[in-house]
Amino acid sequence: MKTPQNRPEGIPLKPAIFLDRDGTINVEKDYLIDPADLVLFPGVGEALRRGRQAGYLLIVVTNQSGVARGYFTTSEVERLHDHLQGELLAYGVQIDAFYLCPHHPQHGAGPCDCRKGSPGMLLQAARDHHIDLAASWMIGDKRSDVEAGIKAGCRSILVRTGYGEQEGQGVPPATLIADSLAGAVDLILQQQR
Repeated sequence: MKTPQNRPEGIPLKPAIFLDRDGTINVEKDYLIDPADLVLFPGVGEALRRGRQAGYLLIVVTNQSGVARGYFTTSEVERLHDHLQGELLAYGVQIDAFYLCPHHPQHGAGPCDCRKGSPGMLLQAARDHHIDLAASWMIGDKRSDVEAGIKAGCRSILVRTGYGEQEGQGVPPATLIADSLAGAVDLILQQQR
């Protein structure tokens, strides 16, 4: 018998921290694809390690419309994610899974349910990894990140890195705001106490 989140009975649900990539984990660079151009924000490795130690899965959910536009392939995105894993390994932490939306409404197949602010990537990750969405968080630098988290049933935090400073006005009322990913993880851990 399956439960409502399509998990086998008896398997406990786990909380997760869903993470936008560009502008949240690493410095925003339009259509980042070259691993040599990946620059982590200060404190990211340590913050992710603290989140993991607190019992959260770490799941990256990233819009990558450069695939639909023909700028790069999903294989090249995966190569960049492998490089990111190598960078984080130096801090004793790894991302549990990467989900990407390769679509763009004006390029290719049109609208999809995975491009943030839709919750498709988060919902798929919840099915794949038995995630308790109500106990989970979405961290990102854009309103679309926050909206995806809320639509999936998570709490959301807008970070002021990347586009976050511009996006800070008009986010949904329950959204928390932090200066950085490290500050967002601090907020999450404070909520646990």
